[in-house]
Amino acid sequence: MSYWIVTDAGCDLPLAYVQSHEKLRVISMPYGLDDREQRFGPGDEENMAEFYQKLNEGHTATTSQISTADYYAVFKELVREGESLIYISLSSGLSGSIGSAVIARDMLHEEFPDAKVGIVDSLLASMGQGLLVHYALKGREEGKDLDTLLAWLTDIRPRLNAWFTVDDLNFLFRGGRVTRTTAFFGSVLRIKPVLHMDEEGRLIPMDKVQGRKRSLRELADKTIATANPQHGQTVFISHGHCEEDAKLVAKLIGDALPDTAFFISSIGSVIGTHSGPGTVAVFFLADQR
Repeated sequence: MSYWIVTDAGCDLPLAYVQSHEKLRVISMPYGLDDREQRFGPGDEENMAEFYQKLNEGHTATTSQISTADYYAVFKELVREGESLIYISLSSGLSGSIGSAVIARDMLHEEFPDAKVGIVDSLLASMGQGLLVHYALKGREEGKDLDTLLAWLTDIRPRLNAWFTVDDLNFLFRGGRVTRTTAFFGSVLRIKPVLHMDEEGRLIPMDKVQGRKRSLRELADKTIATANPQHGQTVFISHGHCEEDAKLVAKLIGDALPDTAFFISSIGSVIGTHSGPGTVAVFFLADQR
């Protein structure tokens, strides 16, 4: 383990996971709640029940990018100690933060010309980004050097699939993902979208189903039909304060793919601001996105 794996709080990896892996660093991310600036990072998942309650009550949440100064501070702290690192970012299709990371790396090279700082755009969010971090940690444990791991992550990234559903279309409307008309009639008719993250890391509506249970079943069906390998892989599932629904999806998948390992965690306030309460997302390996 001669180098660090660094990511940001868009990965939604909980504190227990982060603490169980050496040389793993998660940069907290800014968000606002009723115009009060806050930061979300590992450990804050314990406060998600209150956060989602506030969203349900109509409170307004916003997000912003990690600053170049924040990236520079983290990168410099490690490099100054003689360390190298790979940073795995939230999808550039959802956030411009990776641009600030690139600027910070270039600034760092002016002071430390020999510093090794690799940057990987996950093209994913929430526990999908977390799953790519998970594979990065495994690759490092297997002895891959920094350059080899960078290339390997780029190769495996197109195989990481992300499928999710939301309970309230109004949050997607606020984020510009669906129209006001779609959000209105979807709510009236109990239409639940099933969305996918494409190869450019953008959210793409794929299907519309009626009713919550059917949307959860659809997530499981997508996973069962396309997962590769069908045996022995790890599926990450994240949820917006609806753990029982996440467990139901895991059971449906597990019944069909009985040797699958699952890791379930909460969607944090950065991603949850845009997806809303009741979101369930599934992340796994397939042949392609």
